[in-house]
Amino acid sequence: MKLINYGMKNISMSDALSPDQLEERLYQIGAERYHNLHPFHKLLHKGALNKGQVQAWALNRYCYQAAIPRKDSALMSRVEDRELRREWIHRVTDHDGMEDDPGGIQRWLILTRALGLDDDYVTSYAGALPATRFAVEAYVRFVREQDLLSAVASSLTELFAPKIHRERISGMIENYDFIDKDIMIYGIRRLKQAPRDAKFALRYVREHARRPDQQKAVFDALIFKTNVLWAQLDALHHAYLEPRQIPPGAFVPDDPSE
Repeated sequence: MKLINYGMKNISMSDALSPDQLEERLYQIGAERYHNLHPFHKLLHKGALNKGQVQAWALNRYCYQAAIPRKDSALMSRVEDRELRREWIHRVTDHDGMEDDPGGIQRWLILTRALGLDDDYVTSYAGALPATRFAVEAYVRFVREQDLLSAVASSLTELFAPKIHRERISGMIENYDFIDKDIMIYGIRRLKQAPRDAKFALRYVREHARRPDQQKAVFDALIFKTNVLWAQLDALHHAYLEPRQIPPGAFVPDDPSE
């Protein structure tokens, strides 16, 4: 009988959790592992970084934003259920855009452009940290290769996204004179999009994760995704804060010692 611990009391994985217990444990994982707890995140939001460090964050985060429609397209390519594809496809158009909506990737470029970064440089990924690229591609690969339930469950970090977006928007507008509301349009838009996406994914997981092995796979998928987000901030902290070791070829602020 295997016992696991996801931040709460040990449970026997020979016993399936109820849907409500499953959901409770998912929220507990987020409370302990989501990247709003990361030191880099806290410094970013309270205005403790210089402009070059904020540039580095926005540049590297672009890699993640641009990968989202790729990972969601990979998921849909495996789905036989037409209704699931119809529900999931807006995740792609939310970021790639459709018709008059430029999409989330273009909204992120509003931020990087306002920070003084060239669009071609940002979209080339040339200045991104190696660890950022590896973490992002690991996420795309996970969604492409793992079972469908795990792939859906990995998106459940969206349950916690509105909180971090609110912190980011208010904190950065308040604490940096080079940030304003118009620049933070990506996060403002996600305040409406993320809860809708999370609600659907949570309902799917509650309905399909019934056996102990399925529930463990869901927990593992969410933990994996929180690790992907955490690793990106680890890389930023190491390169641009302490010990300030920027890898060869990665973005170097105009005054890295500022």
